[in-house]
Amino acid sequence: MIGELLTPAGLVAVVPLLAAIALGFVRSQAIGAWINIAAAAVAFGLACALPWHLGAAPLLLVDRLATHLAILTSFVGLTSAWFSRRYIQIEADAGRMLPLGVRQYHVLFQAFLGFMLLALLSNNLGVTWVAMEAATIAAVLVVGLPRTDQAVEASWKMFVLCGVGIALALFGTIVLYLAALPAMGSGWAAMSWSELAPKAAGFKAPLLNLAFVFLLVGYGTKAALAPLHAWMPDAHAEGPTPVSAVLSGSILNVALAVLLRVRGLMAGNAEALSPGLPMMGLGLLSLLLAAFSLWPRRDVKRFFAFSSVEQSGIAAFAFGIGGPAAMFAGMLHLTLHTLTKAAIFHCVGRASQMKGGQKFLHITGLIGSHRALGLTLAAGMVAVSGLPPFGLFSSEFLIVLATIRQVPWLAIPLGLGLVVSAWALMRRLITLCLGAPTSSPGPAPEVLDLLPAWLHLALVLVLGLAMPGFVLSWFRALAGGL
Repeated sequence: MIGELLTPAGLVAVVPLLAAIALGFVRSQAIGAWINIAAAAVAFGLACALPWHLGAAPLLLVDRLATHLAILTSFVGLTSAWFSRRYIQIEADAGRMLPLGVRQYHVLFQAFLGFMLLALLSNNLGVTWVAMEAATIAAVLVVGLPRTDQAVEASWKMFVLCGVGIALALFGTIVLYLAALPAMGSGWAAMSWSELAPKAAGFKAPLLNLAFVFLLVGYGTKAALAPLHAWMPDAHAEGPTPVSAVLSGSILNVALAVLLRVRGLMAGNAEALSPGLPMMGLGLLSLLLAAFSLWPRRDVKRFFAFSSVEQSGIAAFAFGIGGPAAMFAGMLHLTLHTLTKAAIFHCVGRASQMKGGQKFLHITGLIGSHRALGLTLAAGMVAVSGLPPFGLFSSEFLIVLATIRQVPWLAIPLGLGLVVSAWALMRRLITLCLGAPTSSPGPAPEVLDLLPAWLHLALVLVLGLAMPGFVLSWFRALAGGL
């Protein structure tokens, strides 16, 4: 099994973890920042090779789901590492982060990235759980790095709520193992995702149902599905903004990926409960709660955190519907939201540093004062609102279409949530990007600061206007295997 860690799939997770260890000994802020970028670039390069190494091994599972999300997670990790270089330097120069805190940031960034990738590529229920727990601890520590009272409180809140969730997930993992024993026997095979799926029909249905409930609640906490989402707004509002860019996609995506694997096991057992309705229920609740919660928000980062709850709910709702069309739309939505929200947080992070605060009253008129930053943020907000020509319009349209075809009675609340959230985003777009600009005591963004956001939004635009044929084929194959 050790040899598996030296394969491209193993190295995708091992490289960031080794970089985290090495960064602990690097005192120079500049060198640490470049090592952080280099390690993320190597992980992304290795992840891009995974489509040519599909297969299952005792420790690692490289299927289309794991490959797709590993590429996406490592790409956002790379762009956020690049964005971190200047962002963290400004924080350190302003005295908001001590030199030791900068070193800890780079270590925790790579640790979080590495454990997320390990959770995605793991072929073992236990390793998946351990990797998610380790990633949670890294995220908790990095959220508390600013050392303000609010950051420490947010860190503890995330630790407690996600800790409860991961404890429930552990119980669900144990029950799932017990449910598989009649068909699999004891041993490693009964913990292997690739071995479990073909024999799910022989699992004990009552135990499988119980396992699903605990896993849905446990990993649903990580996916920020309502009413288990309370940790996310605080974590986004108080933690370093580059981590918000990664948190808004990776940890939500990994948790939903685990739920998709469990959903497949449930669907393979004729006596088990249908997993679709609970997933649709939590997804729709998340969408509606977050859509109406957007309106009273006064903190920019907290506002976009609730938007992430909404988007996670939309994806979970699509996965609950099931079928190739809904799965295609759900995976497309998950992908496009990850890219879009990371771009938004990159813009918000630089805007809050430049304006000296992250309340809406601090940040207005960005297009008038800093045209490139304002236009980029406006484009990101149009995209996440689900408006054309960006790709999220296509994914939301496909989800609505699948809802009308399969569960038409849910189309009205789904449409209501989408309209209310889009309205709130457009209202805040006017506040942030138009009107009279506020003063800008902090350093203005450079072109290099905005490159990651431009790249993300360019991808979202291309996937909305003219998806390349090989990408379409990949998504169809991915949806067909779920």
